[in-house]
Amino acid sequence: MKLVLFGATGMVGSRIATEASARGHQVLAVSRSGQSPVPGITATAADATDAAKVADLARGADVVASACVPPRDGSDPRGPFLALNEGLVAGVRAAGVGRLLVVGGAGGLEVAPGQALSDQPGFPEAYLPEALAHRDALAYYRTLDDPDWTYVSPAAEIAPGKRTGRFRVGGDEFMTDDQGRSFVSAEDYAIAFVDELEQHAHPRTRMSVAY
Repeated sequence: MKLVLFGATGMVGSRIATEASARGHQVLAVSRSGQSPVPGITATAADATDAAKVADLARGADVVASACVPPRDGSDPRGPFLALNEGLVAGVRAAGVGRLLVVGGAGGLEVAPGQALSDQPGFPEAYLPEALAHRDALAYYRTLDDPDWTYVSPAAEIAPGKRTGRFRVGGDEFMTDDQGRSFVSAEDYAIAFVDELEQHAHPRTRMSVAY
C-alpha cells in the first residue's frame, strides 16, 4: 500500500513508519520538520491543518494516517487539535482517499459503560487537556461517514519498548493486565496499527490496544 503518514517523527509515528516500511508498504513521512524517521523513507514537511497541502500529498495514496498529537505549549489544545483533524479530513476528502487511520488517546476509554477514564477521580491533571482534546477528536470522527476512519487508542501508558507481537485488541473498554496496569510498547502498538491498515477490521469505529 501507499501510506501518507502525518506526525511521522514522533514517538508513535516513527514506530508506525518503521513497521509499515518493514512490511513493504510505501511510506511518505510528513512532519513539520520534514525529517525522515527511518533511513530510506521519503519525507516532507507540511502542516496537517493545511487542507490543500494535505490533499496534494495524499493524492494517489491508499491510506492516510495521523500520528499527530495535541499542542503541548501550555495553551488549551482542544480547539487547535480539532482544527488539525478537520483540516486533515478536508484534505483527505479532496484527494479522494477513502481511508484514514488516527492515533488516538486513552483518556476517553470507558472504565464502565458511559464512564470515561479521564473523568475518574485521580486522573492526572497534567494530562487532562490532552485527553479532552483526543476525546473531542473522536467525537468529531464519529459524526463522519466519509472518509472511512479508524481511531486507534493505546493503553494509558505507551512508551518505547520491545516489539513482542503479543497484545490485545479491544474496543471502547479500558483494558488492564493481571496487575491492573494499562500499558503497551510503542512498537507493539505500531504492529496493531499497521495490522489495521492492512486488514481494515474496524471501519468507522474506535479500537484499542493494550497488554
